[in-house]
Amino acid sequence: MKPQKLILSAVAVVGVAVASYFVVQKTSQSPESKAVSSQLEQKDTFDPAKLPEDLNGLLVAYRKIIILLADEKKLSTKERNEANRVGQALFHENLVRLNDLDTFFSKLKSLSNAKREASFDTILTYIESGEDLYDADRLAFREVLLKMQILIATEQTLPAIKLHKRVTDDLNALSEIEKEYDKELKEIFSRFESRSIELKRERWDDYIVKLRKLYNREQILKDYGFILPYPEKPETADEKDKEIFGQGLPPKTVVLTFDDGPHATYTDEIAAILKQYNVPGVFFQVGKNVGSVDAQGKESLNKNAATSKKLLSAGHVLANHSFSHALLSKQSGNNLNAEIEQTDKLLKAIDPARSALFRFPYGAKNKEGMQILHKLGLRSVMWNIDSLDWADPVPNSIAGRVLGTLEKEQRGIILFHDIHERTVKALPLVLDKLIADGYSFASWDGTDFKIAKGGKPTPEKVSISTDYQNSWAIVIGINDYAKWPKLQYAVQDANAIRDTLINRMGFAGDKVLTLTNADATRNNILALFHEKLGHGQLKKDDRVFVFFAGHGTTRKLSSGRNLGYIIPVDSDPEQLSVDAIPMTDLQNIAESLNAKHILFVMDACYSGLGLTRGGGTSAFLRENGKRLGRQMLTAGGADQLVADGGPNGHSVFTWTLLQALSGKADMNGDGMITATELAAYIAPAVSSVSQQTPAFGSLPGSEGGEFVFETRGEGEFLNAKTNQLSADAIALNNKLDGAAKAGADAPIVIKNLTGGEQKIAAPKMVDGSSRQLAQRANDHGLQLYKEKQYAQAEAAFTEALKYRPDFGLAANNLGFVYFKQQKYAEAARWFENTLQIDPSRSIAYLNLGDARALLNENEKAKKAYASFLELSPNSPNANYVKEALKKLN
Repeated sequence: MKPQKLILSAVAVVGVAVASYFVVQKTSQSPESKAVSSQLEQKDTFDPAKLPEDLNGLLVAYRKIIILLADEKKLSTKERNEANRVGQALFHENLVRLNDLDTFFSKLKSLSNAKREASFDTILTYIESGEDLYDADRLAFREVLLKMQILIATEQTLPAIKLHKRVTDDLNALSEIEKEYDKELKEIFSRFESRSIELKRERWDDYIVKLRKLYNREQILKDYGFILPYPEKPETADEKDKEIFGQGLPPKTVVLTFDDGPHATYTDEIAAILKQYNVPGVFFQVGKNVGSVDAQGKESLNKNAATSKKLLSAGHVLANHSFSHALLSKQSGNNLNAEIEQTDKLLKAIDPARSALFRFPYGAKNKEGMQILHKLGLRSVMWNIDSLDWADPVPNSIAGRVLGTLEKEQRGIILFHDIHERTVKALPLVLDKLIADGYSFASWDGTDFKIAKGGKPTPEKVSISTDYQNSWAIVIGINDYAKWPKLQYAVQDANAIRDTLINRMGFAGDKVLTLTNADATRNNILALFHEKLGHGQLKKDDRVFVFFAGHGTTRKLSSGRNLGYIIPVDSDPEQLSVDAIPMTDLQNIAESLNAKHILFVMDACYSGLGLTRGGGTSAFLRENGKRLGRQMLTAGGADQLVADGGPNGHSVFTWTLLQALSGKADMNGDGMITATELAAYIAPAVSSVSQQTPAFGSLPGSEGGEFVFETRGEGEFLNAKTNQLSADAIALNNKLDGAAKAGADAPIVIKNLTGGEQKIAAPKMVDGSSRQLAQRANDHGLQLYKEKQYAQAEAAFTEALKYRPDFGLAANNLGFVYFKQQKYAEAARWFENTLQIDPSRSIAYLNLGDARALLNENEKAKKAYASFLELSPNSPNANYVKEALKKLN
């Protein structure tokens, strides 16, 4: 046997699932099978001749679990845990489908023999010879065949007897398939008669290859609301008392644990096996399987509690596994508390001295859940050896996996489930080997197990500040020149820059001084510098940003040097030296102002400024605070026309500047955009799409300081009203980004303002805390979403959640990317994740309502919409939600 090759027919979830499993909680279903409860819940449309849709759902879940668990030995512990968690969610979905099939079969009982037999024939024909079924797929239908066998056995008609033989033959064929995969042999086995399953025997590896073309592990996890986070820092020892792990046991010592029971049949069988081998077990029980708790907190035991009492009498331990086997990491408040406390009460009703052990379903926990355990005096127990008996249909494979893992670990807590026939078959194989190898079997003694090391993550890194005291800006835009050609976009450019400075860059509105059109006279422009910013108005740690959009010109002096001018609205071309403002005046003004850093950005063309370039240092931000900076970035060189044909009514230069300030110019990802980074992004990008060559440099008198923008993390929760870019804007951005990427690995060559060239080395990406990296990825995702690059946006939001799993903003945004791609079930899962993280986030309720409505889950949609209105009754979206509710009623 080669269990490592069996990656497991990994879920014959149904295949070997329980004949009559306890009533399970319904969970969200996979996109491919969202109509799982269709005809079974609609009596008027029940058609026994049709194939139940649950069969397809069983197969889809079966295949996905195989993909999740394929190559399990190559997965990290976290990857394996997440795959198991989602796999178990798929498994529990299939238990719901089995319940639905019970309903289907119950309905068949009331029909005529002919109709019932025709329906059985349809199901069997599909299982035996469905066109798209692989040999290994049929293991998914073992439980269906067992149910049919029991039902048909009650009838004595000749057709029923023939059907019974046919089902029996099919079950025998499944046993042969199990044996073949168990042995992993290549030969072809003899065929069964044509009306039963034919053994084609594809190689297991070939089967996995075929399934991988259909499904992707990471995508399955994400679709089901899980993203594997990046590894956290090692935990410290002061958290060690919070959980119990198997690695702390003495060598060659194991603890046998069994989850999800008690089961009416299999729990007793497992107890009998344990008695035969004289070894103890710990049974983690689901509360609703043993009783209920009413609104007054009064517990009531059911008949399954007798099984629990038998376990206690036999010397086994009962432990808490939640009330409904819900995913507790997504629960909070009263719901989370009830899941833990209600089962605790029921176990106390069975045994007042109940054990203090608790196991989170799927091993998924959150901080609040751990706090509740502490309050109730309970301790979380994990495992280090997973039998995967909930997924693997082959008992030999289950046993091989446990023994193989123990060979490496040499000790541990083994996870089994007492709700599967396959566990009953695998357990003796495991115990025979362990006893032969001299293993000891430990149990809970009422005090403790040895504990593995644990702890807290290291503190987040502190972000660096630019330490500006005040931020000032002068913003000028002129379209309506009296004696110069009129412009179209300059005022719109100026207004957009103003909005960006205030809404994204943190400038106070009263410190962004703006002049447009008729107000932008020579006297008014100079007055802003001299009167508003001069005469001691500025502090030494202030910064000043100057933006001018309008005409510029260059005049050659008698010395041969070029002198640049900006053109106020009232300038006369014939009186240039008198009416215009020479750049030398701006240079003098910059030197006179009492500010740390000043940056001029001119959407006009100049030359001849005699600028020099300041250098940086390795300790840039620390040194930058000590050095004065006077810098300028212009749209082009002498005699170059500004390209006024950019998107959304902007010049190409200003549009690129706006994109740069949106975060694209943060070339090293440190959350800050220096003037040099701004130039390094803008200059090659603008040159690639126009005839302009932007120029950049430091004014004389500068000491090498750099003007710095500190970007704010995006806080927008995507929703139906989120603006996206127009087609022409997206097309231009693609060209701009292409130019920026082209120089990413080489020095960037741009013009200085004397017409020469300078090289700027592209800065390397900086590391950051998980919070900073998550915000960076989310911001990038928003940019991509607005450019309608949905696949890339999905990847960016996924990246954010890998760094920070509790990032509600990224969870909502990932959900909305799914929503835009019409993947409404996946979207709903992520909106629900968002609300688990932040229940007060009303926009997520709106998004969830929209997704549920499109899934035709009207009651859930109404509940989500109602929650939105409770939280945001005066929202601009309130009328939309009220109309949506009317349509659903």
